[in-house]
Amino acid sequence: MPSFWSVFDYANKETQLAALEDQIAEADFWNDPKNAQKISKTAAALRDEVDSWNKLRRQVTETRELAELNDDGLRPELEVEVDAIEVELQKRAFAAMLSGPYDAGDAILAIHAGAGGTDSQDWAQMIQRMFLRWAELHGYQVELLDQTEGEEAGIKSCTLAINGKYAYGYLRSELGVHRLVRLSPFDAAHRRHTSFALVEVLPQVAMDSPEVQINPEDITIDVYRSSGAGGQNVQKNSTAIRITHLPSGLVVTCQNERSQTQNRESAMGVLRARLLRIQQAKKEEEIAVLKGDYTKAEWGSQIRSYVLHPYQMVKDHRTEYEVGNAQSVLDGNLDGFMEAFLKNAGQA
Repeated sequence: MPSFWSVFDYANKETQLAALEDQIAEADFWNDPKNAQKISKTAAALRDEVDSWNKLRRQVTETRELAELNDDGLRPELEVEVDAIEVELQKRAFAAMLSGPYDAGDAILAIHAGAGGTDSQDWAQMIQRMFLRWAELHGYQVELLDQTEGEEAGIKSCTLAINGKYAYGYLRSELGVHRLVRLSPFDAAHRRHTSFALVEVLPQVAMDSPEVQINPEDITIDVYRSSGAGGQNVQKNSTAIRITHLPSGLVVTCQNERSQTQNRESAMGVLRARLLRIQQAKKEEEIAVLKGDYTKAEWGSQIRSYVLHPYQMVKDHRTEYEVGNAQSVLDGNLDGFMEAFLKNAGQA
């Protein structure tokens, strides 16, 4: 077997899967349904990963055996196989950089328009579209949990649940302020405007996670009617939920016109994620202070600029990675920025 398998912890994952399958085979496994479901879900994810590696291993072995035949007639076929293997290994090397405790899981993404009125609200909606296209390109499932429309155009804010393997690992590179420079379509004089939007990225946290404990006495829950565009879109029943976490002052809303129970569960999920992020931020700040490189995150410290006029350029200010085709980036082609961020973080 090629030596690179050990880099991806392949053997260890096989061992983990075997141990979980032994547990599942025990007669009393389903006596604790909640724990059984958790173990079964973990085993299924590991099984998919191990099967995927086995498939790649067979592909490598078969290609090597063909190469050892030294048949020039097989060269075109071999070149195609080698190229496919290299592409697959690059994808897996990228995934190997996602080693954080929540990287393999689902994400909650929130977008908030900054100062700048209609232009910033339109920019927030452009960013929403960018991430929806990115998620579509990667086969992720997206659920709109909450959205506040802008007065004239765009959105003031929105909250999305993005579900799929490594969703949080990829998207955590997008946390921060995104800046747009363009000729404003909302300015009668068609002058150049600068707009800002804040992107929050949070890991989805299981309800039984010991890292986030919410005392029922620490929250207040209000029920109200979902806002809509008018007419038939207005929710006639009170299904929207607003949860206020008293100790932190956090307020979370969910009003995607589902049932009150579903909205409450979604709002609690966002609250758990935000509380976890506060805990993480405190730890990160403490470490940064000790290292002497702490800087407060503010609106002026944008992570990325999207310039549509007088030239086209998208540049990440943390990694210096840039792309001249701004429209391609706005159409969801973000992987280059994510990979540059992960590589930079790994070298820090």
